[in-house]
Amino acid sequence: MEDNAPLTEGVYYILLSLYEPRHGYGIMQFVSELSNGRVELGAGTIYGAIKTLVKRKWIVPFDADERKKEYVITDAGKLIVEYEIKRLNELHRNGLLITKGENRL
Repeated sequence: MEDNAPLTEGVYYILLSLYEPRHGYGIMQFVSELSNGRVELGAGTIYGAIKTLVKRKWIVPFDADERKKEYVITDAGKLIVEYEIKRLNELHRNGLLITKGENRL
C-alpha cells in the first residue's frame, strides 16, 4: 500500500471509522453499520491493518489502556482519505460519462 495507491475497501472504512477514537471491536461494529452489513471485517484483518496504518503514521494509539487499545486517524491519514474520495469521485464521474453515452474525449 503506497501513499498514492488506491486503498482497499477495508482500509478505507477503517480510516473513516477512526475519525473518532475506537478500539478494534468498535471499528468492526462501525464499519458493519456504516456499510449496512455489506462489509464485515474480521479481527485478523482489523489488527493486521492497524499495525500497517500505525507504521505508515496514518493512525496513532489514542489511549494507554491495554485492554481496549483505541486508535485515531492522523492528519496524514485524513489526507489519504481525501485523496481516495477524489479518486473514487473521478471513477464514478467517468463511469457515468461512458455508460450514459456522454463521452466527449
